[in-house]
Amino acid sequence: MGKYIVRRLLQMIPVIIGATFILFALVYALPGDPWTGRCGERPCSDAYIAKFKADHNLDKPLLLQYLLYLWRLLHGDLGQSFRGGGTPVLSELVVRYPTTLKLALVAICFEIVVGIVAGVLAGINKGRFIDSLVTVASLVIISVPIFVIGTMTQFTILRLGLSDYIPVTASGGGWGALIMPGIVLGSLSVAYVARLTRTNLVENLRADYVRTAKAKGLQPVRVIGQHTLRNSLIPVITYIGYDFGALMGGAIVTERIFNIHGIGFYIFTGIQQKDGSVVVGTVTCLVIVYLLANLLVDVLYGVLDPRISHE
Repeated sequence: MGKYIVRRLLQMIPVIIGATFILFALVYALPGDPWTGRCGERPCSDAYIAKFKADHNLDKPLLLQYLLYLWRLLHGDLGQSFRGGGTPVLSELVVRYPTTLKLALVAICFEIVVGIVAGVLAGINKGRFIDSLVTVASLVIISVPIFVIGTMTQFTILRLGLSDYIPVTASGGGWGALIMPGIVLGSLSVAYVARLTRTNLVENLRADYVRTAKAKGLQPVRVIGQHTLRNSLIPVITYIGYDFGALMGGAIVTERIFNIHGIGFYIFTGIQQKDGSVVVGTVTCLVIVYLLANLLVDVLYGVLDPRISHE
């Protein structure tokens, strides 16, 4: 197992280099001046623009800019914001990361509990009312964009006069204020988890080892809980691991709707202000988190199914 983890960590190096280079090239090669608006309504002077480029290495070729960025990245430096007095991106992420992490954990817990329970109920009741209900509900949720779900949730809370009990904004970042945004963020994933669990459970219930277990007189709860569900959760765990990495960066819309000052809101602000350093540094951090989440999923495979070897 140790050798496998080391090998996977080494494989992440070219992935990080490739992903960051593509991101860096897209951000800094596209037209647009990051100093626009920094001098008020008047255009910035040539002297100011020259100093701005020199301070942020924008006067150098793109490849050299990227190599300098990699060198800083190796030393734990994700760059400095173009605005706000050159605030280090890493210091901003340290402050904002706990909020986004809590939001992602709420969404993950919601999709795991509700999605798996709904999928199991639909799978063991195939062709019945509960199966049709879960299928239709998941299709409806998948077809509605996340910003529509978030906006309609806020509107409903305000119309019902429940804003004193259910906050429609979560700028404070507390657990209670993040429950509703977390449910909104995880709603789309709940539908996928439910459908994935249901499909794999139905398939495994027809397997030979399930018929053998039933023939031996094992209780249905044990057959489903200990044997069938365990094998059915392998692709579900794969999706949840992928989704956790995606939620850390895909919460941009949700954080904007609910005014949550986390990673997603920080990226949104960086895009608005044409702050390439913020965008590149933050997305680089998210790429690393995404890769580590996938490594954790691969390690969990061996826990769920001992037949899977990492050697």
